[in-house]
Amino acid sequence: MLFSESNAKIVPFYTKNDKINKLLNFSFKKERDNFLIVNFVNQIMDSKKIYILGIESSCDDTSAAVICDGKVLSNIVANQEIHAKYGGVVPELASRAHQQNIVPVVQQAIEQAGITKEDLNAICFTKGPGLMGSLLVGTSFAKSLALGLQIPLIDVNHMQGHILAHFIIEENTPIPPFPFVCLTISGGHTQIVKVSNHFELEILGETIDDAVGEAFDKSAKILGLPYPGGPLVDKYAQLGNPKAYSFTKPKVGDLDFSFSGLKTGILYFMQKQVKENPNFIEENLNDICASIQHTIIEILMDKLKNSVKQTGIKHIAIAGGVSANSEIRKRLQLAQDHWGWTTYIPKFQYTTDNAAMIAITGYLKYLNNDYADISVKAEARLKVTE
Repeated sequence: MLFSESNAKIVPFYTKNDKINKLLNFSFKKERDNFLIVNFVNQIMDSKKIYILGIESSCDDTSAAVICDGKVLSNIVANQEIHAKYGGVVPELASRAHQQNIVPVVQQAIEQAGITKEDLNAICFTKGPGLMGSLLVGTSFAKSLALGLQIPLIDVNHMQGHILAHFIIEENTPIPPFPFVCLTISGGHTQIVKVSNHFELEILGETIDDAVGEAFDKSAKILGLPYPGGPLVDKYAQLGNPKAYSFTKPKVGDLDFSFSGLKTGILYFMQKQVKENPNFIEENLNDICASIQHTIIEILMDKLKNSVKQTGIKHIAIAGGVSANSEIRKRLQLAQDHWGWTTYIPKFQYTTDNAAMIAITGYLKYLNNDYADISVKAEARLKVTE
């Protein structure tokens, strides 16, 4: 029991923990203040579980996840296969599909987590970057649900989500210490980011034109492979010779990327070879894919080596959809032995767009009381540092 003097009156002050009782020393002017503080401390000591619902709708995947104290209880993703026949994502079709999917996806995520919506402590959603129509669906739904449940609303930067997916708590999965360097590679972004804490990020280098995911998909399209072609290039590359054909690497800054010239070089090479042999692609598909993938991964690894030299940081993580690529994962694992790096490679389910990465980011912001106002708006363009 603690005592605090107030107007020559002794007011008893209790908490549920004797150590806190000995450490705390407050002066209160009113008994009401005493009650409020005691109630707050007791709530902390009760260690109530924190449930966060995350909603992701930045592109063509509708996803919802529930996280409890950093651990994933559910992570539901509804894919949109309609875009395959168009060779890429059609924004209007994507937003319509999100409208159809979001209610059942959220409901399934909550049910699979074994809770009810009344158990949720906060709702977080992807604010951007992404397709505006798609973002609006998730933003509007999250706002409505948070208002209806009268719980906090938290906006999340999609690219921060990819990086902070490394902080999802799972067995046998190490969490990178600060500071670390993260290579974010996806269909829309290619960046090297220095991470000093959860929300202190610095872009060290980035693409000056196309993203690495686009380089994979466009190369696949040149080869006549269906969308999304990146995973197929990876699949065929594992059966081919990575040094069968040589493609020129772009010359840009030490930490910056460029893939536009590489795509053009691949196009011209294929046109020339097909002109001489109409069956060239079909007869050499595995070797072509292996050579393209080898060139792209070499570019990424060269930039990472430069980042280590410049920063002295040897804790290296990867994030984003392209981090599912088998070759980049293999090369990073080899880097631990060859260069003394400590590498952090996310599980496959946390590489592509998913709500678990949004939920963990929302959870970390919730712990900081970093909430959004109901007037928050979706933003199609958003830097990872914003």
